[in-house]
Amino acid sequence: MRECEGIGKNIEQAINNALLELKAAREDVDIKILSEGGFLKKARVLVSISADAVEKYEKKADLRRALSEEKENDEDFAENFLKRKNAKTENEQTAKAQEPEEKAKPKVRIVADEEYVKPEKKAAKNKAEATEEERPERAEEQRKYTGEEFLQGVLKTLNLEGEINKTEDEKFVRYSLSGENLNDLIGHHGDCMLSLSHLMNLVCKNDDKKRFVLDVENYRAKREESLVALAKRIANKVAKSGRYYKFEPMDASERKVIHTALQEDDRVTTLSKGEEPRRYLIVFPKEYHDR
Repeated sequence: MRECEGIGKNIEQAINNALLELKAAREDVDIKILSEGGFLKKARVLVSISADAVEKYEKKADLRRALSEEKENDEDFAENFLKRKNAKTENEQTAKAQEPEEKAKPKVRIVADEEYVKPEKKAAKNKAEATEEERPERAEEQRKYTGEEFLQGVLKTLNLEGEINKTEDEKFVRYSLSGENLNDLIGHHGDCMLSLSHLMNLVCKNDDKKRFVLDVENYRAKREESLVALAKRIANKVAKSGRYYKFEPMDASERKVIHTALQEDDRVTTLSKGEEPRRYLIVFPKEYHDR
């Protein structure tokens, strides 16, 4: 499906309904307003996949079909497996029923020749001894790690290999990871990489009060180029349609890239709204925002 007609109480709701039906992101579609609605009248829009994004959604559709076929095969396998398992259980129960019952052996209580200690006191004593033994381990757990130790632990846990480079300036301690098969450390739009940066600031030693920043395979520079291109594309759409555009929530560094990319564009203006971590950015036509 490359286009869908959306209906709602207002234009925004109609657009969102169409996006849900298409399973598409707002920056990948073109929007045509069919009816703005009014009293007892629904708003209607036609939302279609942009020409430069069609190939991406065709690949997604092919992948969904492949996964659906694989799921059907898995369900057939699971059904046959359960049939074999139930048959085996019934055979075991029949064989067990035919075996002669063994007489229950009498329980023998052995009382040791030592001073009797009440159960509650014994439990408290054991707990105190365990706590004493665990103190060195807890101290080790509470120890602050360096950024290098943290990243080496992440790589070792995931069975990955990578080179760690460190640079510093007045505000930040920057770590850069490079190597093979590190895409999983980046995640969708860098969400995994940003989460690792957040964890580093929580658990790593930071005597200079500088913030840790993680970059994997030079992703931040590539993401910045992508965001600048996206910002210009959205600015053209907003200027052409005369309607604002709302981005998905993103972190402060990415919002700053878009603000900077569009600050010299006389046709549009940008505004951040919402609370972290769901803060988002809106691009307005210049004349619409000034009204």
